[in-house]
Amino acid sequence: MSAPVSSIRNLGPASDTAFARAGIHTAEELRALGADKAYARLLETGTRPHFIGYYVLVMGLQGRPWNDCKGKEKAALRVKFDALKVAHQPAQKPDFERILDEIGIRAAE
Repeated sequence: MSAPVSSIRNLGPASDTAFARAGIHTAEELRALGADKAYARLLETGTRPHFIGYYVLVMGLQGRPWNDCKGKEKAALRVKFDALKVAHQPAQKPDFERILDEIGIRAAE
């Protein structure tokens, strides 16, 4: 039987939903992908980047409490997070175009 994503330390029910949108449905799938690939998939499916969310995931996959991340380790994770954010965030439409799409003035592409 597969365990839910939320069975991983530091992750809760909202993580189940977010990772499911990214095609990751079990803790086993998440562990196999690893933090960087899994977080990249979250970003690609529209999850807003958040550094704390990233390092909570990293710590959880290591079986550590989220607030165990400090000092040089945290600084190194920030560099990785920033690179992931740039490489995997979907292209954003200008606000004007996005609003027109949301209210149905323009056909969404």
